[in-house]
Amino acid sequence: MGIRAQQKEKTRRSVIDAAFSQLNAERSFSSLSLREVAREAGIAPTSFYRHFRDMDELGLTMVDEGGLTLRQLMRQARLRIASTGGSVIRTSVLTFMEFIENNPNVFRLLLRERSGTSAAFRQAVQREIQHFIAELADDLQKKSGYTPYDANVQAEAMVTIVFHSGADALDLDPAQRTELAERIIYQLRMIARGADFYHKPRT
Repeated sequence: MGIRAQQKEKTRRSVIDAAFSQLNAERSFSSLSLREVAREAGIAPTSFYRHFRDMDELGLTMVDEGGLTLRQLMRQARLRIASTGGSVIRTSVLTFMEFIENNPNVFRLLLRERSGTSAAFRQAVQREIQHFIAELADDLQKKSGYTPYDANVQAEAMVTIVFHSGADALDLDPAQRTELAERIIYQLRMIARGADFYHKPRT
């Protein structure tokens, strides 16, 4: 990559980071203006258009990036479990909680835009959630021998519980977040054990 291309990518990264940094409990992406984001990124408003067509394209890029970041963390957690052992459910839930603690604005974006007014944003977030479900379903099918349908139903239930619990985790202190994590772990284990019982041969 040439110097000019590197500089362009660096500026593009600055714009994305600037937008994320302005999100908080009170401010959603829809309340951000192009001028605010450009100023935070240290560029002129007209320079914004060299990187994104409009604010919607920036927002969709942020959704894709947020979902990918979380999926990569979960994949790394599964690799650690495969090499060192440990509880898949516990490690996955704690990894998710760590992500929320370290990237609250990223998760706020996913959470808010899932039920936002923009159909494009809702679809983008739903695609990210479906990626999580598909990856978990694939793991369940390989390890437990479930049918694709049954693995997908179990994965969907688990991802739904974790995602919705993340909304509560945003506003909790560390002790409360730990308590919530333990409750989620218990709920997911109940689902897993119920699925195992359901699939046992009947005599």
